[in-house]
Formats: sequence, C-alpha cells, structure tokens
Amino acid sequence: MQARTLKSVLIANTLLAVFLFLIPTLPADAASRIKDIVAVEGVRENQLVGYGLVVGLDGTGDTLRNAPFTQQSLEAMLERLGINTRDVEMKTDNVAAVMVTARLPAFSRPGNTMDVTVSAMGDAEDLRGGTLLVTPLLGADGEVYAVAQGPVAIAGFSAGGDAASVTQGVPTSGRIANGGIVEREVQFDLNRMSSLRLSLRNPDFTTAQRIVSAINEHMGMPLAESTDSGTIKLERPASLPMDMVQLLTRIEQLVVEPDQRARVIIDETSGIIVMGHEVRVSTVAIAQGNLTIRITETPQVSQPAPFADQGETVVVPRTDVEVDDSSDERLAIVSSGVSLQDLVDSLNALGIGPRDMISILQAIKSAGALQADIEVM
Repeated sequence: MQARTLKSVLIANTLLAVFLFLIPTLPADAASRIKDIVAVEGVRENQLVGYGLVVGLDGTGDTLRNAPFTQQSLEAMLERLGINTRDVEMKTDNVAAVMVTARLPAFSRPGNTMDVTVSAMGDAEDLRGGTLLVTPLLGADGEVYAVAQGPVAIAGFSAGGDAASVTQGVPTSGRIANGGIVEREVQFDLNRMSSLRLSLRNPDFTTAQRIVSAINEHMGMPLAESTDSGTIKLERPASLPMDMVQLLTRIEQLVVEPDQRARVIIDETSGIIVMGHEVRVSTVAIAQGNLTIRITETPQVSQPAPFADQGETVVVPRTDVEVDDSSDERLAIVSSGVSLQDLVDSLNALGIGPRDMISILQAIKSAGALQADIEVM
C-alpha cells in the first residue's frame, strides 16, 4: 500500500515538472510582435457605401409623405420591374430607405462575402423582419465593388401603447451577416514588390529603430531602415530567395519592446485620467483645500399660548451656517523623480478625487514639474 502511494506521488511530481517546463517564460517587459505594432503599406480595408430599400416591414417603415426619397426610390424600382406607379398615390408603410455601409477587406476576391450594416434614413420606427433589396456598394472612386442583399438582423426592439413605450437598443439599425458579395477586387500585387513601407501605429523613434535592428539582425543583412518616427522602409534585394510575402511572414513574428513618450491623458467629461509609467515629477509641494459653505434653513412656527387674548401665529426664520475651509489638510511634498505609483499614492493620501486630480496635474505641468505631455480629450 505504501509503495503504491509513493509511486503515485512520484508520477504526480513528474507530471508537474513536465507541465512547468512546458509553460513558456514571459518576458518581464511589455514586448510585442512586429505585426501588432505596425501596418503594411497597401494592406488595408476600403470603405463602401450604398443606398437601398428594406421591404417587408410590419407597418414600421417610412411615411411616404414625410420621406419623399423613399417614394421616389420605390417608384424607380417598380419601373425597372415593368410596373408603372407614377400616377398612383401610394400609402404603404412597409418600406424604408436605408444607407448600407461595409468594409471591403484587403485582398478580397470576387465571390467573397462580408458583413454589411443597414441604417434607416427616414422616419422608420423599426427594421425588424425587413429584407434589404439588391444594393450596389460604391467605393470612394464611384465604382461598384460589392452588392448587398438579405434579411436584416436587429438586436434592439421597440414596443409601447398609448401611455407608455419601451425601447431597447437601436431598432432602426442592423446587420446582415455575409450579406455583401464582392464583385470587384482592388489590384495589389504584394508578392512582386521589391520594397514597401511599414507604418507604426504609435510613431516613436526608439520603437522604429528597435524594429529595424530586430529585422536586420534576424535576416543577417541590412534590409530595413527608418525614414522617420512612424515609417520603416523595407527593401527586398533580388538575391534574396523569397518574395515579399515570405519576407513579411519571417519578420512579423519578431518581438520588440515598444517605447513611448510620457503622456497624461485626461477626459474632463468623465473625469478619467490615464498616465503612462514613464511619467516623472520633479520636487514639488502640493496642497489641496476646498472652501465649503453649507447654509441650512429650518424655519419654526411661533404662536401665542392657548386662550391668549392677544398674539398671532408667525413663522420665525432659523438659519444655520457651517464653514469648512479644510484647515486640517496638510502640505504634501512629492520628491524628485518619483514613479507613477508614488505620484498616485501621494495624491490619494491627500484624499483627492479624480476631478481635483485633473486640476492638480495641470497645475504641476504649469509649474514645470511634470515631465510629461498632457492631452485633454
């Protein structure tokens, strides 16, 4: 029995050791792959837009009297189908004019599908149950790159009666999964290119140079050079036995540590403050005090004694005034070169909320003690 128990313990320890060995060791710094911090020139999506009609609504479509473009579109569509309705007064409310938008993915070929978004233009109340008719989607150059059609899926709903109504989400906007079919492709021969540019999503000179060094060291030849803080030029020599696609595949998995300048992002609307870990503060003294005056009115009623011959009932004002000048607050000194954690701890020790912290950070920056840029959203 003891031998069996000892054997089980040895097996468990062996499995644990193997499991710990297989766990990859994560770097201490926030390193990222090149493919996550750069964009390849020419490899991008294209915005498409179109105008169409959604039919089959349950009385929640556009009012033709209030949306003349819907009536004109409906008449034009019926004429193309051989039906003349020019002299007929239409009162249907099961049709809605919509704008259809989509993003054409990079390297999309004719026949590929993509999702499209449908949004009402007129006074339609709900697009649930509607079907989008064939709608050409145009690019910025005015050419048709895709055609959309299909049933519209709505996440929200609207219901109500004479006295109350309930609306959840936006019932006048929806999506059609795989509702767009690509008809034209954007010509871009990436594999035949001998040079291209990599664009940093967050431009920085240090990050750009680190990427260049990582690429050149990995490939063993000077293929990359940084032209500015946001652009890296990549050259593929004719002697290299691989095309541009293969070269990008080799280098996009390389890991570098991005760098960034010290910044403090402030959203005054919501009171949100975001500070990078590079933020440093010189020696500065901080004091925060608010003057609060609270006035409370508690009027009292004064009336004569019972069965008195003279006197009348009157209201006597009673005012209570309290003044709080935060005299118990102390002056805090923040030492030079403190880290982000030390700065936050010092401000929190003064009992400062986000709103007051915004004013304090701006005052520290004005005093020249904040070694960071402040960006107000």
